[in-house]
Amino acid sequence: MYIKLAASILVSTALMLPMAGYAADLEHSSTTTMVKDSVITTKIKAELAAEKMSSLVNISVDTDHKGAVTLGGTVASKSAVDKALSITKGVKGVTSVSNQIKVVADK
Repeated sequence: MYIKLAASILVSTALMLPMAGYAADLEHSSTTTMVKDSVITTKIKAELAAEKMSSLVNISVDTDHKGAVTLGGTVASKSAVDKALSITKGVKGVTSVSNQIKVVADK
């Protein structure tokens, strides 16, 4: 009787190992993706801040898991938009850039 119980537990455990491995792999990949996204976003924001153009500070940066970046917010000139786009495209890991920045003249 104990042999049947031990064999059943052994077989059940052996069948569950692939599921546990798959679940662990999914958890690791989503964490890696989140870190990768935040690293890209942080690099872009740091480079925008390094330009010391006041209007570049008003730009929001959002990065998805594939490296696609969406820029939003408002700036004072078209040249600021162009500068933000060139900085973003130059960051390693960026696959595409969606420009949602609006040019608003100061009043």
